[in-house]
Amino acid sequence: MQMHKAVRDDVLLDVRDLETHFYGEESITRALGGVSFQIMKGETLGVVGESGCGKSVTALSILRLLPKTTARTVGGEVRYHGQDLLKLSEQEMRKIRGGKIAMIFQDPMTSLNPVYTIGHQIAEAVQIHTGASRSVAMAKAEDMLRFVCIADPGRRVTNYPHEMSGGMRQRVMIAMALACSPELLIADEPTTALDVTIQAQILRLIVDLKERTGTAVMFITHDLGVVAETCQRVIVMYAGRIVEQASVMDLFARPMHPYTQGLMRSVPDRRRGRQSRLSEIPGIVPNLREPIIGCSFAPRCPFAIDICREKTPVLRDVESGHTAACWRSEEIVCA
Repeated sequence: MQMHKAVRDDVLLDVRDLETHFYGEESITRALGGVSFQIMKGETLGVVGESGCGKSVTALSILRLLPKTTARTVGGEVRYHGQDLLKLSEQEMRKIRGGKIAMIFQDPMTSLNPVYTIGHQIAEAVQIHTGASRSVAMAKAEDMLRFVCIADPGRRVTNYPHEMSGGMRQRVMIAMALACSPELLIADEPTTALDVTIQAQILRLIVDLKERTGTAVMFITHDLGVVAETCQRVIVMYAGRIVEQASVMDLFARPMHPYTQGLMRSVPDRRRGRQSRLSEIPGIVPNLREPIIGCSFAPRCPFAIDICREKTPVLRDVESGHTAACWRSEEIVCA
């Protein structure tokens, strides 16, 4: 268990030693192995890593949206304004979820109900969390579509999801998420299913809306370019753990974990165009159904030595405000 510093007044969400397991018929997958981080009021925190590293599971654990039949958060705390969300009743949690903390999912077609109009779905969220009348909620729905730059919102509130493009559906999801003025918006790969041009538009929209509303954002992505453009701080996840955490500027200037360095080498160098061959991180992510001895990245790490294979490194301050879970951080940052 990690030692935690005193909570500052500007901390909005304080996640401590979060552990989540998935249960199969004959095995347990340890999806999160003691994740700890904080989100400050009004900031944008990036969460980056390969598919399967625990990014989305972290978000779903925070909001308690994991399937109860197969998944369970078995340890840790998720403190929102000092209140542990993991100890709330489901009724109390529903008041937080969608109202105080909202989420944008990867694919809006799996989140929007195909048999109800866009206006109905946004208005329903407003009614549930604010107690507004139907007419007031529908007016709010139209205002929110205008807020996210959807043309002709008075007509669009009568559309069904299938009548909109992917980019417009994602704007609807953002409108729905922001309709109740949440303090924290969790955006889980919100541009993955969109083409490059629409991706850029959605990213600009989220950044602009954050600046206008003051909402804190937890931005989950596998794209370091997105992190550089949108975030202030970043945590890097690997195999269900945080391996590095720093300001975006410090992380890009001096990555202190070999996994982070590998991710950065795999980003295309636009200056060299097609002549640039992408670097690969050799090996595969460890099987989280099996106990991991030592550093989970050691089998893929070019810097691994005996201690890396024998003892699990803890997340520690290597430089002020820059933490890494690596036995050789001071050496490899200069390598």
